[in-house]
Amino acid sequence: MTRYLTRLSLLVAAASVLIPFLAIFSAALQPESNLSPGLEWPSDPHWENFATAWTSAGFASLLKSSAIIAIGVVPISLVLATLAGYGMSTMGSRVRGPLFALLMLGLALPYEAIVIPLYYDLRSVGLLNTYWAVILPLVGAFMPFGVFWMRSHFEAMPKELTEAAVMDGASSWRTLTTILLPTARPALTTLGLLYFMWSWNQFLLALILIQDPAMRTAPAGLGKFVQQFGQNIPLLSAGTIIVITPVVLLYLFFQRHFVKGILQGAVK
Repeated sequence: MTRYLTRLSLLVAAASVLIPFLAIFSAALQPESNLSPGLEWPSDPHWENFATAWTSAGFASLLKSSAIIAIGVVPISLVLATLAGYGMSTMGSRVRGPLFALLMLGLALPYEAIVIPLYYDLRSVGLLNTYWAVILPLVGAFMPFGVFWMRSHFEAMPKELTEAAVMDGASSWRTLTTILLPTARPALTTLGLLYFMWSWNQFLLALILIQDPAMRTAPAGLGKFVQQFGQNIPLLSAGTIIVITPVVLLYLFFQRHFVKGILQGAVK
Protein backbone atom coordinates (compact mmCIF):
# COMPACT_ATOMS: atom_id res chain seq x y z
CA MET A 1 0.00 0.00 0.00
CA THR A 2 2.81 2.37 0.89
CA ARG A 3 4.51 1.68 -2.43
CA TYR A 4 1.40 2.64 -4.39
CA LEU A 5 0.90 5.81 -2.35
CA THR A 6 4.51 6.79 -2.99
CA ARG A 7 4.12 6.24 -6.72
CA LEU A 8 0.85 8.14 -6.75
CA SER A 9 2.37 11.09 -4.95
CA LEU A 10 5.29 11.13 -7.40
CA LEU A 11 2.89 11.06 -10.36
CA VAL A 12 0.89 13.94 -8.88
CA ALA A 13 4.07 15.95 -8.28
CA ALA A 14 5.29 15.27 -11.84
CA ALA A 15 1.91 16.24 -13.30
CA SER A 16 1.86 19.48 -11.30
CA VAL A 17 5.17 20.41 -12.94
CA LEU A 18 4.59 19.16 -16.49
CA ILE A 19 1.00 20.30 -17.05
CA PRO A 20 1.78 24.04 -16.77
CA PHE A 21 4.64 23.65 -19.26
CA LEU A 22 2.39 21.76 -21.67
CA ALA A 23 -0.32 24.40 -21.25
CA ILE A 24 2.11 27.22 -22.09
CA PHE A 25 3.52 25.32 -25.06
CA SER A 26 0.09 24.54 -26.49
CA ALA A 27 -1.00 28.15 -25.93
CA ALA A 28 2.07 29.36 -27.87
CA LEU A 29 0.88 27.46 -30.96
CA GLN A 30 -2.64 28.85 -30.96
CA PRO A 31 -3.85 31.57 -33.36
CA GLU A 32 -3.75 35.15 -32.10
CA SER A 33 -7.55 35.28 -31.96
CA ASN A 34 -7.64 32.58 -29.27
CA LEU A 35 -7.62 34.47 -25.97
CA SER A 36 -8.22 31.46 -23.70
CA PRO A 37 -6.41 28.49 -25.27
CA GLY A 38 -6.26 26.22 -22.23
CA LEU A 39 -4.66 22.78 -22.48
CA GLU A 40 -5.66 21.99 -26.06
CA TRP A 41 -3.37 21.08 -28.94
CA PRO A 42 -4.26 23.21 -32.00
CA SER A 43 -5.32 21.55 -35.23
CA ASP A 44 -3.10 23.98 -37.15
CA PRO A 45 -0.05 24.85 -34.98
CA HIS A 46 1.22 28.39 -35.51
CA TRP A 47 4.97 27.89 -35.15
CA GLU A 48 5.53 31.36 -36.53
CA ASN A 49 4.49 32.76 -33.14
CA PHE A 50 7.99 31.98 -31.86
CA ALA A 51 9.62 33.91 -34.73
CA THR A 52 7.25 36.82 -34.21
CA ALA A 53 7.95 36.93 -30.48
CA TRP A 54 11.71 36.67 -31.12
CA THR A 55 11.81 39.65 -33.47
CA SER A 56 9.18 41.78 -31.72
CA ALA A 57 10.86 41.66 -28.31
CA GLY A 58 14.45 41.61 -29.57
CA PHE A 59 15.23 38.43 -27.66
CA ALA A 60 18.58 38.04 -29.43
CA SER A 61 20.12 40.94 -27.49
CA LEU A 62 18.14 40.18 -24.32
CA LEU A 63 19.31 36.56 -24.18
CA LYS A 64 22.85 37.72 -24.88
CA SER A 65 22.67 40.13 -21.93
CA SER A 66 21.30 37.42 -19.62
CA ALA A 67 24.08 35.06 -20.73
CA ILE A 68 26.80 37.67 -20.14
CA ILE A 69 25.50 38.44 -16.66
CA ALA A 70 25.10 34.76 -15.74
CA ILE A 71 28.54 33.83 -17.09
CA GLY A 72 30.03 36.71 -15.13
CA VAL A 73 28.24 35.91 -11.88
CA VAL A 74 28.59 32.12 -11.71
CA PRO A 75 32.41 31.61 -11.75
CA ILE A 76 33.15 34.59 -9.48
CA SER A 77 30.50 33.51 -6.98
CA LEU A 78 31.63 29.87 -7.02
CA VAL A 79 35.26 30.78 -6.33
CA LEU A 80 34.44 33.19 -3.51
CA ALA A 81 31.83 30.90 -1.94
CA THR A 82 34.23 27.94 -2.04
CA LEU A 83 37.07 29.85 -0.41
CA ALA A 84 34.82 31.40 2.23
CA GLY A 85 33.03 28.11 2.93
CA TYR A 86 36.35 26.30 3.31
CA GLY A 87 37.63 28.98 5.67
CA MET A 88 34.43 28.91 7.73
CA SER A 89 34.61 25.13 8.09
CA THR A 90 38.29 24.87 9.04
CA MET A 91 39.26 28.05 10.89
CA GLY A 92 39.41 27.61 14.64
CA SER A 93 39.01 31.25 15.62
CA ARG A 94 36.39 32.30 18.14
CA VAL A 95 34.98 34.78 15.66
CA ARG A 96 33.95 32.01 13.26
CA GLY A 97 30.48 31.62 14.77
CA PRO A 98 29.62 35.34 15.02
CA LEU A 99 31.12 35.99 11.58
CA PHE A 100 29.05 33.22 10.02
CA ALA A 101 25.91 34.44 11.79
CA LEU A 102 26.56 37.98 10.50
CA LEU A 103 26.98 36.61 7.00
CA MET A 104 23.75 34.66 7.23
CA LEU A 105 21.87 37.90 7.90
CA GLY A 106 22.35 38.58 4.22
CA LEU A 107 19.82 35.83 3.46
CA ALA A 108 17.13 38.05 4.94
CA LEU A 109 18.17 41.14 2.95
CA PRO A 110 15.68 41.78 0.11
CA TYR A 111 16.69 43.36 -3.17
CA GLU A 112 14.13 46.09 -2.65
CA ALA A 113 16.06 47.36 0.38
CA ILE A 114 19.36 47.83 -1.45
CA VAL A 115 18.45 48.74 -5.01
CA ILE A 116 18.14 52.51 -4.40
CA PRO A 117 21.49 52.84 -2.52
CA LEU A 118 23.05 50.63 -5.20
CA TYR A 119 21.79 52.94 -7.91
CA TYR A 120 23.51 56.01 -6.42
CA ASP A 121 26.69 54.12 -5.47
CA LEU A 122 27.12 52.60 -8.91
CA ARG A 123 26.39 55.94 -10.55
CA SER A 124 29.10 57.61 -8.47
CA VAL A 125 31.74 55.11 -9.66
CA GLY A 126 30.59 55.12 -13.29
CA LEU A 127 29.27 51.55 -13.45
CA LEU A 128 25.63 52.42 -14.02
CA ASN A 129 24.18 51.11 -17.29
CA THR A 130 26.89 48.43 -17.59
CA TYR A 131 26.78 44.68 -17.07
CA TRP A 132 28.97 45.08 -13.98
CA ALA A 133 26.16 47.08 -12.38
CA VAL A 134 24.22 43.82 -12.15
CA ILE A 135 27.06 41.29 -11.87
CA LEU A 136 28.77 42.77 -8.79
CA PRO A 137 25.59 43.22 -6.68
CA LEU A 138 24.44 39.70 -7.58
CA VAL A 139 27.79 38.24 -6.51
CA GLY A 140 27.43 39.96 -3.15
CA ALA A 141 23.79 38.99 -2.78
CA PHE A 142 24.51 35.33 -3.56
CA MET A 143 27.42 35.01 -1.12
CA PRO A 144 25.44 34.19 2.06
CA PHE A 145 23.74 31.17 0.53
CA GLY A 146 26.88 30.06 -1.30
CA VAL A 147 29.02 30.20 1.84
CA PHE A 148 26.37 28.33 3.80
CA TRP A 149 26.16 25.68 1.06
CA MET A 150 29.90 25.08 0.73
CA ARG A 151 30.51 25.28 4.48
CA SER A 152 27.92 22.54 5.01
CA HIS A 153 29.60 20.41 2.34
CA PHE A 154 33.11 20.77 3.76
CA GLU A 155 31.91 20.11 7.31
CA ALA A 156 30.21 16.91 6.10
CA MET A 157 33.51 15.59 4.75
CA PRO A 158 35.39 13.09 6.97
CA LYS A 159 37.86 14.90 9.19
CA GLU A 160 40.37 12.12 8.53
CA LEU A 161 40.95 13.45 5.01
CA THR A 162 42.16 16.86 6.14
CA GLU A 163 44.02 15.42 9.12
CA ALA A 164 45.91 13.01 6.89
CA ALA A 165 46.76 15.86 4.52
CA VAL A 166 48.11 17.96 7.39
CA MET A 167 50.23 15.04 8.64
CA ASP A 168 51.67 14.68 5.14
CA GLY A 169 52.68 18.33 5.19
CA ALA A 170 50.06 19.65 2.80
CA SER A 171 49.19 23.32 3.05
CA SER A 172 45.62 24.58 3.38
CA TRP A 173 45.57 25.53 -0.30
CA ARG A 174 46.84 22.11 -1.39
CA THR A 175 44.34 20.37 0.87
CA LEU A 176 41.52 22.33 -0.70
CA THR A 177 42.55 21.95 -4.33
CA THR A 178 43.78 18.34 -4.39
CA ILE A 179 41.65 16.61 -1.74
CA LEU A 180 38.42 18.47 -1.03
CA LEU A 181 37.53 20.05 -4.37
CA PRO A 182 37.48 16.76 -6.35
CA THR A 183 34.83 15.48 -3.94
CA ALA A 184 32.87 18.74 -4.14
CA ARG A 185 31.86 18.49 -7.81
CA PRO A 186 28.18 17.64 -7.12
CA ALA A 187 27.90 20.48 -4.60
CA LEU A 188 29.62 22.94 -6.94
CA THR A 189 27.49 21.83 -9.90
CA THR A 190 24.29 22.29 -7.92
CA LEU A 191 25.37 25.68 -6.61
CA GLY A 192 26.44 26.75 -10.09
CA LEU A 193 23.06 25.78 -11.54
CA LEU A 194 21.26 27.71 -8.83
CA TYR A 195 23.47 30.74 -9.43
CA PHE A 196 22.85 30.54 -13.17
CA MET A 197 19.10 30.26 -12.72
CA TRP A 198 18.95 33.18 -10.28
CA SER A 199 21.16 35.34 -12.50
CA TRP A 200 19.23 34.45 -15.65
CA ASN A 201 15.90 35.26 -14.01
CA GLN A 202 17.08 38.60 -12.61
CA PHE A 203 14.46 41.27 -13.21
CA LEU A 204 14.52 44.13 -10.71
CA LEU A 205 18.25 44.96 -10.67
CA ALA A 206 18.52 44.79 -14.45
CA LEU A 207 15.45 46.97 -14.86
CA ILE A 208 16.72 49.75 -12.58
CA LEU A 209 20.50 49.63 -12.93
CA ILE A 210 20.60 49.22 -16.73
CA GLN A 211 18.89 51.99 -18.66
CA ASP A 212 19.61 50.65 -22.15
CA PRO A 213 16.68 48.35 -23.10
CA ALA A 214 18.94 46.27 -25.35
CA MET A 215 21.25 45.46 -22.42
CA ARG A 216 18.55 44.30 -20.03
CA THR A 217 18.00 40.67 -19.16
CA ALA A 218 15.48 38.42 -20.89
CA PRO A 219 12.98 38.50 -17.98
CA ALA A 220 13.16 42.31 -17.90
CA GLY A 221 12.58 42.39 -21.65
CA LEU A 222 9.72 39.97 -21.24
CA GLY A 223 8.09 42.38 -18.81
CA LYS A 224 8.13 45.11 -21.46
CA PHE A 225 6.90 42.57 -24.00
CA VAL A 226 3.89 41.86 -21.77
CA GLN A 227 3.01 45.56 -21.78
CA GLN A 228 3.06 45.66 -25.57
CA PHE A 229 1.19 42.40 -26.25
CA GLY A 230 -0.86 41.97 -23.10
CA GLN A 231 -3.90 40.65 -24.99
CA ASN A 232 -2.01 38.29 -27.30
CA ILE A 233 -1.82 35.15 -25.16
CA PRO A 234 -0.15 32.92 -27.81
CA LEU A 235 2.59 35.48 -28.42
CA LEU A 236 3.19 35.94 -24.69
CA SER A 237 3.38 32.18 -24.23
CA ALA A 238 5.92 31.92 -27.04
CA GLY A 239 8.04 34.64 -25.44
CA THR A 240 7.87 32.90 -22.07
CA ILE A 241 9.07 29.63 -23.58
CA ILE A 242 11.98 31.42 -25.27
CA VAL A 243 13.08 32.89 -21.94
CA ILE A 244 12.86 29.69 -19.87
CA THR A 245 14.27 27.28 -22.48
CA PRO A 246 18.01 27.86 -21.70
CA VAL A 247 17.47 27.21 -17.98
CA VAL A 248 15.42 24.07 -18.65
CA LEU A 249 18.01 22.69 -21.08
CA LEU A 250 20.87 23.38 -18.69
CA TYR A 251 19.01 21.68 -15.86
CA LEU A 252 18.25 18.62 -17.99
CA PHE A 253 21.91 18.38 -19.01
CA PHE A 254 23.18 18.53 -15.41
CA GLN A 255 20.18 16.83 -13.83
CA ARG A 256 22.09 13.90 -12.40
CA HIS A 257 24.73 16.11 -10.81
CA PHE A 258 22.06 18.48 -9.51
CA VAL A 259 20.12 15.72 -7.75
CA LYS A 260 23.32 14.19 -6.43
CA GLY A 261 24.38 17.53 -4.97
CA ILE A 262 20.99 18.05 -3.32
CA LEU A 263 21.03 14.60 -1.73
CA GLN A 264 24.72 14.53 -0.84
CA GLY A 265 24.29 16.02 2.62
CA ALA A 266 21.40 13.73 3.49
CA VAL A 267 23.28 10.62 2.37
CA LYS A 268 26.33 11.51 4.45
